[in-house]
Amino acid sequence: MQEGEPFALGVNYWPRRKAMYFWSDFDRREVEQEFRVISDLGLGWVRLFLLWDDFQPAPDVVSENALDALEAVCDVALQSGLRLNVTFFTGHMSGPNWAPGWLLEGEPAPGARALISGKRLVDRGYRNPFVDAAALAAQELLLETVVRRLSGHGAIGIWNLGNEPDLFAQPPSSELGRAWVKRMRQVIRRFDPTTPVTLGLHMDSLKFNNGFRVDQIFSETDLSVMHAYSMYTKWARHPLDAEVVAYACAVTRELSGRSVLMEEVGGCTAPGAGPSTVWNWEAYGKPRSQFMASEEDFAGFVERLLTRLWEEGATGAYLWCYADYAETLWDRPPCSDTLHERHFGLVRPDGTLKPHAKVVERFAKAGRRVAPAPSEFRLGLSPDEFYADPDAELERHFARYLSVRGTGKLDGLSSGSGG
Repeated sequence: MQEGEPFALGVNYWPRRKAMYFWSDFDRREVEQEFRVISDLGLGWVRLFLLWDDFQPAPDVVSENALDALEAVCDVALQSGLRLNVTFFTGHMSGPNWAPGWLLEGEPAPGARALISGKRLVDRGYRNPFVDAAALAAQELLLETVVRRLSGHGAIGIWNLGNEPDLFAQPPSSELGRAWVKRMRQVIRRFDPTTPVTLGLHMDSLKFNNGFRVDQIFSETDLSVMHAYSMYTKWARHPLDAEVVAYACAVTRELSGRSVLMEEVGGCTAPGAGPSTVWNWEAYGKPRSQFMASEEDFAGFVERLLTRLWEEGATGAYLWCYADYAETLWDRPPCSDTLHERHFGLVRPDGTLKPHAKVVERFAKAGRRVAPAPSEFRLGLSPDEFYADPDAELERHFARYLSVRGTGKLDGLSSGSGG
């Protein structure tokens, strides 16, 4: 993923009719059908998530059924012309956290996220996997088992150590976070010396010193990545502000010293053909408010977004996510409480394409290649200076970014778009 190589278009994947119950209720034909849709749209990458509870039912056991399913997915991807970004230790996903039963211990911490284990909501705490000796040994076993089996498979393009890991647990210090990444990458390298390794960080690693500093983590990996959502950013000018995502890409590049794959980006759309709106409800006993874009507004956002990421020198972009989830899943976690998570897809619950899927298809047909990173914007801070007060620094430099990049105007939104 270097300058001049094809811009990597991809999608984060859970099946439309399975969501996080994918591995425990695996259906190869379903994957074949959905990977065909992804391939036909012109996307080349699919990011998978190895739900920890499914792949490691005990600390010293890796599920053969899950391994067989993963290898089948790899085979389907190869046949479909797709490459895989395989994400371990999931961990955090779509609102709640998901933990294997053997990691559970004690009571949940105050303010902890909802926790799912054994496919059901549980009122438990769990050990910190970044320092707990038994958990570290279990992680090494899972990495060794999966990588040994699939190293050299033509579909494997990236090994990913986790998804927004700080939302599941935080190491006691950034030094320990960096040491964890280094240790896990070394395990992979014993069995696969060449496939790039990364870790799926999100904007909280730009807002906070959460144990996963962008400069430190990506000094231990082969790729810099970022997850950015304007609709979750308090200082965005609008929930569909593409410049927030382009800016996150630029700041990550400045801190890590190399170009960035925007590994997660997207938003939720309101069902039907109505205008953008705001939903209010209670999720896991707490009030929740969420902007829901109209399909028309969201298609315009994706068009601006992909263009701006390409102009910013990103190596690619993966949309979150493949599908709105089928209504048969709406009474199960996470769809039962995080209602907006039902509606992030390229395809609707019935499998039909949303308008932004066609935007992605047109962008793919243009055959863009990774552009040189622009030189107009510089953060002007060392990583240590930035992380002295990251939340304030990130917000403070956004206005300057808009001015320097000449992107201060916010347009392309319908009158009913809210904000």
